[in-house]
Amino acid sequence: MIDVCLLGSGGMMPLPYRFLTSLMVRYNGRSILIDCGEGTQVALKRKGWSPKPIDVILFTHYHADHISGLPGLLLTMGNAERTEPVLMVGPKGLERVVNSLRVIAPEIPFEIRFKELREPEESFKLPGDKDFTIHAYRVNHNVTCYCYAMTLERTGKFDVKRAMALDLPKPYWGRLQRGETIETENGLLTPDMVLGAPRKGLKVGYCTDTRPCEGAVKAAEGADLFICEGMYGEEDKIAKAKEHKHMTFCEAAQIARKAKPARLWLTHYSPSLTHPDEFMPAVRKIFPAAAPGKDGKSTELLFEQEEENG
Repeated sequence: MIDVCLLGSGGMMPLPYRFLTSLMVRYNGRSILIDCGEGTQVALKRKGWSPKPIDVILFTHYHADHISGLPGLLLTMGNAERTEPVLMVGPKGLERVVNSLRVIAPEIPFEIRFKELREPEESFKLPGDKDFTIHAYRVNHNVTCYCYAMTLERTGKFDVKRAMALDLPKPYWGRLQRGETIETENGLLTPDMVLGAPRKGLKVGYCTDTRPCEGAVKAAEGADLFICEGMYGEEDKIAKAKEHKHMTFCEAAQIARKAKPARLWLTHYSPSLTHPDEFMPAVRKIFPAAAPGKDGKSTELLFEQEEENG
């Protein structure tokens, strides 16, 4: 299962009813934050989630509406007595940018580790977790910018009958199910001995601040949920979108139509866009499973079997 909460859905400047860009993804005790615009801490409080467990912070780019909330968040995490390291990931220049912001948050009781993205596409796993992968794709903005996809793989179903037929001791079952190889007096026990074929996992894609591009399509491809910027709802603002390297609602829907995610949420609205719902009929003609994002919009993504059993 993956929990997703769109903490802030605004672009450029915060509004009384809309915080700036931020997304939280939680799974298996881990918390991953994408971007940290102004208002992120308040949004977390409203949701009832704590910033203390945040293990990873991914940055799409370093415009203020995506990173200006970071110093305060770090101080709050420190005041909550976090001591475990935090991994930060973002385009080239990440360490310099973060350390500049930390002039006003100089003392925190945990280490910050940096991973700077330099290639058009990069994928990496988190330490100690072989099933969860973060994919970064460079997109087309007026500064270096990345979108992200997170995939949670799911191993095959444990075959109790095969385990019993092989006379495998029950204390080994859980380890094999977790993908471990076990050395015994009688030889190696491997997961493929008792696991079926891999099952469908889960995928979340997140993309802001770009023109339509192949990176955005890759982040959305086959996702259970794709969250994509729609800076402008009005199609007559297409020239403005091109000038500032953003997208309209309908352009985001066209990406979804091509990539075929299960669902699309729009986000990163222009401050002038007060009623996103007004533009959804045109969007749904292109991609029916589309919805306007809003601050605090949340969902639980479940594995297929969990959905059936639920």
